[in-house]
Amino acid sequence: MRVIFVFTILIQLVFAQQTKFSSDDPYRFPEEKHLKNIRMLTNGGENAEAYLSFDEKKLIFQSTRGDLQCDQIFMMNIDGTEQKMVSTGLGRTTCAYFLPGDTLILYASTHHYNKNCPPPPDRSKGYVWKLYESFDLFLADTSGNILKQLTCEHGYDAEATVSPKGDKIVFTSTRTGDPELYTMNIDGTDLKRITFEKGYDGGAFFSWDGSKIVFRASRPKTEKELKDYEELVKYGYVRPTNLEIFVCDADGSNLRQVTNNGAANFAPFFHPDGKRIIFCSNVNSKDKRNFDLYIINIDGTGLEQITFNETFDGFPMFTRDGKKLIFCSNRFNNKPNETNVFIADWID
Repeated sequence: MRVIFVFTILIQLVFAQQTKFSSDDPYRFPEEKHLKNIRMLTNGGENAEAYLSFDEKKLIFQSTRGDLQCDQIFMMNIDGTEQKMVSTGLGRTTCAYFLPGDTLILYASTHHYNKNCPPPPDRSKGYVWKLYESFDLFLADTSGNILKQLTCEHGYDAEATVSPKGDKIVFTSTRTGDPELYTMNIDGTDLKRITFEKGYDGGAFFSWDGSKIVFRASRPKTEKELKDYEELVKYGYVRPTNLEIFVCDADGSNLRQVTNNGAANFAPFFHPDGKRIIFCSNVNSKDKRNFDLYIINIDGTGLEQITFNETFDGFPMFTRDGKKLIFCSNRFNNKPNETNVFIADWID
């Protein structure tokens, strides 16, 4: 009887596994009704922030893999082939984006200050992000040649993205002491500050028509929150445990808050219909290290959970037609903490 019982349990587990993950869509969880035909494009290392070229044939992303000690910038075809490093291999890099024509790229790097990786964040301060003052923005070609340094002010300049119209860049800078959003032309001219409230503003993206900007922000209010924020930011740290999603016009006007859930919400991106925003959040997670993708109307209504992986899903980006979604995830990784780039069909 014991043997029969154990055999029955094993059969049930196998059947449950087969019904939970379809053989023709093995990277999709059953609750993920908006995703189909999920494909893994990278396989190993820490890969994040994968963004499409203007012709949507390539992706640019940051990766720590192999012998690398910190992130460098890589490119690949949209099917994951022909992966190659396109940054210098020196310092730390982050947040790369294509420029119109797809022959030039934009990213932040510390290589001009020090060829070595800067030290990791001081975890004695809890979970914090480090806004390295040595980050500046650079233009490079897709062969890895640095062509121009776009920023040279003291402080953190990073998190840059380009308008789909191809005319503007938005980025985060601490040049005034507080992490604020700035815009400029793609050649670095016509610099304008567009956010002015105390708190971290970052991770900004333009809407598809270039008229709006969506971003993540902290807004410390209480005496305790303000003290903690100010103590951290003067050393270049941000505590990302309470970030909300905001939207404004491209010039910073008509600022409004989209989420108000007290969670860590980040990596927002506009759906091509201009009426919805997809983003990453731990709002429904018992384990606050568990992040999933959510979609919400631009007015803050209609929140819907998109992914149901129990570790991390983030950095979403739609194709221009809204038919495919790029995202990064810990799902089905070979080693703990590995993050890979995925592409899926989007089902509305």
